Amino acid sequence: MRMRKKKHLEERLQGVEKYLYISQTEDRNFNTALEDKDYIDFDNWFEKSQPLYLEIGCGKGKFAVEYAKSHPEINILAVEKDSNVIVSACESAQKENLGNVRFLKVSAEYLERHLKPNSVSMIFLNHSCPFPKKRYAAHRLTHSSFLEIYKRIMTEGAEIHQKTDNMHFFEFSIEEFSQNGFALKNVSFDIHNSDFEDSDENIITEYEQKFMALSQPIYRLEAYIK
Repeated sequence: MRMRKKKHLEERLQGVEKYLYISQTEDRNFNTALEDKDYIDFDNWFEKSQPLYLEIGCGKGKFAVEYAKSHPEINILAVEKDSNVIVSACESAQKENLGNVRFLKVSAEYLERHLKPNSVSMIFLNHSCPFPKKRYAAHRLTHSSFLEIYKRIMTEGAEIHQKTDNMHFFEFSIEEFSQNGFALKNVSFDIHNSDFEDSDENIITEYEQKFMALSQPIYRLEAYIK
C-alpha cells in the first residue's frame, strides 16, 4: 500500500536541502540511466573528507543519525527512495546539526549513477524489505544483481553488514553472498543473545523494537569480498 503524501512535503524537503540530494533521473531503464553519470562531490558536500559509509534503505534515519553521532570520523550517506520517509530522516540530522551524515533519495538500482567506483568503505543493510514472494526475489537488496553493484562501488577490504528480522530472507542472503564471491563472518541467528548486543553498531530502531517485544530473533551477518 502506497503511503499518503505528507502535508507540506515540498516545503519540508526544501527546508533540508543542505542534507538531501534528490536523484533527477526519470529513465526507467537502469542500464541507459547509468550511462549519464551524475557523481556527487562528497568532499564538498560533507564538512570533512573522510571514509564514506553507505546505508541503503534508511527509513526515518535513526541508524544513520545515531551512527554519525558516535562516529565523527566517518561520513555516512543514507539512501531511501521514499520522499515521505527521507524527509523525516533529514530533519533528524538537521536538528542534531550533524556534518557527517547526508541523504540521497534514489532507488538502489541507480547507485552507480551517483557514486564513483571504489568509493564506499562500508555498506549497511538494516531490515531491508524481504519481498517474501519468490517472484519478487530480484527486488531483494541481497539479490545477485545488487551484489554486483555493491562490488563495483566498494573499496578494497570493504564490508557489508546486514541485519534482518526475516529468517527466510536471511537464508536467501547467505546463499546469494556465498554464490557471488563473498565470504561471511560473525553470522548470528539471534544478535540480542550474542556479543554483538554491546556493539556500538547495534542501534535499535523503532522497527526493530517491535520485533524484540515479540521475542522474535534478529539475524545479522558481515560479508566481504574473498
